[in-house]
Amino acid sequence: MSFRRILPKIAAHWIINLYRAARKLRSDAFQYNRNSNTRLSTAGAAVSRCTIPSAIGRMVVFDFHGGLLRSTALFPYFMLVACEGGSLLRALLLLCCFPVVWVLGEHVAAGIRVMAFVTFVGLRPRDADLVARSILPKFYMERLNAQVYDHLWLPAGRKVAVTSAPRVMAEWFLKEYMAADMVAGCELQIVKVGGRCYFTGLLCEPGPGVPALREVLRTDGTMADIAVVDSSCPLDHVLVPYCKELYSVTKESAKTALLPRERYPKPLIFHDGRLAFLPTASATLAFFLFLPLGLILSVIRISIGIVLPYNISFAASALFGVRFRTSGLAKDTAAKRRGVLFVCTHRTLVDPVMLTAALQKPVPAVTYSLSRLSEIIAPIRTVRLTRDRERDAEMMSRLLEQGDLAVCPEGTTCREPYLLRFSPLFAELADDMEPVALDAQVTSLYGTTASGRKWLDPVAFFANPAPAYRVEFLGAVPRDRTRAGGRTGAEVANWVQQRLGDALGFECTGLTRRDKYSMLAGTDGVLRE
Repeated sequence: MSFRRILPKIAAHWIINLYRAARKLRSDAFQYNRNSNTRLSTAGAAVSRCTIPSAIGRMVVFDFHGGLLRSTALFPYFMLVACEGGSLLRALLLLCCFPVVWVLGEHVAAGIRVMAFVTFVGLRPRDADLVARSILPKFYMERLNAQVYDHLWLPAGRKVAVTSAPRVMAEWFLKEYMAADMVAGCELQIVKVGGRCYFTGLLCEPGPGVPALREVLRTDGTMADIAVVDSSCPLDHVLVPYCKELYSVTKESAKTALLPRERYPKPLIFHDGRLAFLPTASATLAFFLFLPLGLILSVIRISIGIVLPYNISFAASALFGVRFRTSGLAKDTAAKRRGVLFVCTHRTLVDPVMLTAALQKPVPAVTYSLSRLSEIIAPIRTVRLTRDRERDAEMMSRLLEQGDLAVCPEGTTCREPYLLRFSPLFAELADDMEPVALDAQVTSLYGTTASGRKWLDPVAFFANPAPAYRVEFLGAVPRDRTRAGGRTGAEVANWVQQRLGDALGFECTGLTRRDKYSMLAGTDGVLRE
């Protein structure tokens, strides 16, 4: 449906709410008190800044940004939705609006309404929901306040979270990962055009954050036992009449209260999106300034791998900022042995290319779902699997008879320090195998995607300022650990997976390609031409 037909509907909603929104902007902008040291009103609530109150079995209300999270910033999460759910153009527009948001106040209804309008106008609810499920949880999880989580969130009897941002941005994370009982936040208006729903970008009443919580508490007729808020946030003023006790989180304690990965509420294994950094205003500005140069560097780096011979490509790539490290390569691996099955971890689409560069000779690779463009520009031979076990086994056996072969038994990429379940098919075809641990590091853009345009994966990876790759050869699999030694295919696959996991410091899981794509994209992971 053309955006021109959607725009009049959105404009009509905007005009209808113009007077109400203008009054709201005016009152909130002028009533906001920017002094974070203002004396707290203690009528109806006891204020605590030093001692952590007991939350066992009690109803606790958490300010999501600044209370449960270590930062009060809202702009980065709006930017993630604008960029990942919308486009780079929408993200650039939101960045241009940041001075207005800064003047109005990032936590004031006026500033929130500006960010919400630019971020969500014309966006489909399905796209926003996809970002909330597959992208935002990673950034939320990495910024949880360990002190608040351990001493207040876990022992609380009823957990209520309030967010100043639209509820759609935080609700899925808070309920699925954090097991929150209730999430209070503002709602976005939706218009239906041609059978499809779109956000208008306007917020429904009662408005952002605490007003929505007040409506909930009035409906329930209850009063919260404890409210956890940030000391510099205006939420602590209006929450006082609705709670018995107030706990204020200081900025000093929040800076050091980082929650380790092993203590996450749920393991963070899958996430999507291109941005590999938290897009604050300054970081986003730097990203857009570097992006043109990054695209030029990406084209040059890809061209080096395609055109130049292997013995020159190392030095040329390093000259243009690619960091490449290899270890464990024995002389007989590169020269004498033939028909070796290289079993690799799968981090990006360029894994087989990096393996070939380390070996200094072309090694064909079997792929699962690769775009046609990636196949065309690949400097090595790629062979597609058909998902038919017998046909795939016959094809891989034929390739091994012709020479070496690279295979990634996980079947898909994983960004976090986890290994997915290894398919045992490779273990049933060869006994001369060598595990190869590959790992990729990026700072700006991820070189993988589950729901985006996969043909851009190599371009995105090489557009980073200094993309890094590590290739470690772990030696041939002992004969007593192969099928020739009496092992089953599943036993061999599990042993190889554990060996690679130990080398990289990754945790082995039983999750599959289907699990990843059903969570991140709602598909089975098969590329449709």
